[in-house]
Amino acid sequence: MALPVSERASLAHDLILSLEDPAAYELSPEQEAEIRRRVRLIKRGKAASRPAAEVFADIEAKLQ
Repeated sequence: MALPVSERASLAHDLILSLEDPAAYELSPEQEAEIRRRVRLIKRGKAASRPAAEVFADIEAKLQ
């Protein structure tokens, strides 16, 4: 988590591609563009965010 956002994104992408069938996890050009857009927002300090614990609590509540 101490890595810069762009390096974490690159690492996540490489990890996904290392899975057994990377073709099943390839992103469409639209998805790649959306990721780039969100990274730019984060770098500019313009991204809306919430604490991860809050996001996971919301997900957990929906699953129950």
